[in-house]
Amino acid sequence: MTAEPALPREVKALDTPALLRLEERALDLGLSQRLDPGWVRANAAPDGRHYLRPALWHGLTHRPELPGQLRCAVLLAVRTGEHVRSLLDVLPEDFAALPRAVPGEEGLRRAPAGGLRSVREWQLTEG
Repeated sequence: MTAEPALPREVKALDTPALLRLEERALDLGLSQRLDPGWVRANAAPDGRHYLRPALWHGLTHRPELPGQLRCAVLLAVRTGEHVRSLLDVLPEDFAALPRAVPGEEGLRRAPAGGLRSVREWQLTEG
């Protein structure tokens, strides 16, 4: 059994089209943690800034052809102007290609998960 590489420590920032591409790729690959791309299209802020922070390495033991994925905590800007939390499995090369978030960006100041609703909680009141 081989050890996973060190978990990347940087936070990545992306716009809504880039988030949608990652969600569609996760769907196409059958990765475990993802949102429905249709939901993202309908509910993500069109000009929103979203953030991904790696939380752990994840692999699909029943799909050995897929490399390990980064399970990322997502800070997702929604159409109401707030941020909600989600999870997204991302291939390491896709994560590496994203731009790093600039320290002090507004979204990063909202990053503590304790005060943020999950996508599911947000859907109960907004969606």
